[in-house]
Amino acid sequence: MAEIKPFYGLRFTEKAGAIEALTCPPYDIISEAQRLAYLQENPCNVIRLELPKGENPYEEAGKTLKDWEEQGILRQDTQPAIYVYEEEFRSAVTEGEVKKVKGLICRVKAEPFAKGVVLPHEETLSKAKEDRLNLMKATGCNFSQIYSLYMDEEHVTRERIDNLSKDTPRYEFSDGLVTHRLWIINDPVAIQAICEDFADRKLYIADGHHRYETAVNFSRYCHETGRCPEGGDADYVMMMLVDMEHEGLVVFPTHRLVRNLEGFDAQAVLAGCKEHFEIEEFEGDAQMEENMKSRLKAQYDEGKKAFAFYAGGNRWYLLALRDLSVMEKLLPEKSAASQGLDVTVLHQLVLEKLMGIDRENMANQVNLTYTRSMEEALESVQKGESQCAFLLNPTRVTEIRDVAAAGEKMPQKSTYFYPKLITGLVMNQMELD
Repeated sequence: MAEIKPFYGLRFTEKAGAIEALTCPPYDIISEAQRLAYLQENPCNVIRLELPKGENPYEEAGKTLKDWEEQGILRQDTQPAIYVYEEEFRSAVTEGEVKKVKGLICRVKAEPFAKGVVLPHEETLSKAKEDRLNLMKATGCNFSQIYSLYMDEEHVTRERIDNLSKDTPRYEFSDGLVTHRLWIINDPVAIQAICEDFADRKLYIADGHHRYETAVNFSRYCHETGRCPEGGDADYVMMMLVDMEHEGLVVFPTHRLVRNLEGFDAQAVLAGCKEHFEIEEFEGDAQMEENMKSRLKAQYDEGKKAFAFYAGGNRWYLLALRDLSVMEKLLPEKSAASQGLDVTVLHQLVLEKLMGIDRENMANQVNLTYTRSMEEALESVQKGESQCAFLLNPTRVTEIRDVAAAGEKMPQKSTYFYPKLITGLVMNQMELD
């Protein structure tokens, strides 16, 4: 099953500056303005490596990495370690409650999905994988962690992690929304015990599908080109591993926006939905967003498959599926886990069947875009940028597990784990020829 191991983490030195000015969120949620702002605050911010720009961005990242090591801005730890990472946060989803989520950062052997050791839950885009592969070829380094979950009913590993992180963390700082903490664990006995814990476990990717598939491809590339033998550093990728039942796990919903759809008719969509959905109409007053959240949460708490529909004006609609058996008939080849996802119900019964937005269209984002912000979704419709919005409840962590365990994938943008893991606390540099 999952093979994990410690590594000699590459970290910023004091020469680089304060760690809070050297780290950044994941590259794929950073705008160009934000990228420039990070570099203006500190030109050594990891974003220069993770999201390089210019005529030859990947080569530039490789050169910068080498220069920073030679200048002592980055240095590898002298002992192999695992790194315990904790995020403390609050958000609208947690209703103001302070939450913490803690896991361990280590190397994980990058096995093809077909082996059933590391399991995906979402579809991916080839362009993103090509970009990440070019960066890895040029730098031989993972700058950010893939976020994965594991099952541990007795919470043995979590207890070990908690015991190993009782002292003062090596890093502790806030980015304004999240407080980040990192402990360095290099006790070989403790590390060995944790590694053995994973001998009979599978891992479920929460965030970072593109980067994981890239790691598998990079391993193959290194074998074929002789840059690294089988069993070498290129066979492993840096991951953050968190207990599947950790109470700090938070998943945001990802809402759907329809745009530029020829012949769109909101009333026709609602009429078509009457076959399978109970439809409630509500007045869209100044409290519309809060009312939507409240109504959707009530459906979520009752285990119902439901979403809100808004096409502008002062009316919105709550659609609740009457009978889940219709999904068995539509998708007999899929597991009950996939059939019962809110996003599957929406895609199959409404977007595809009634609106004609097929899977290829969705994958290419021709008529469908996504946002995790309900406010942004509603404003997009009100401004005429989108024709309508479908507002969803979050996917449950157990649903992610069950779909992945069935060897299936959810549609793109089905989940958004919050908070994102910060980039730059520790990096995984590989020894390559």
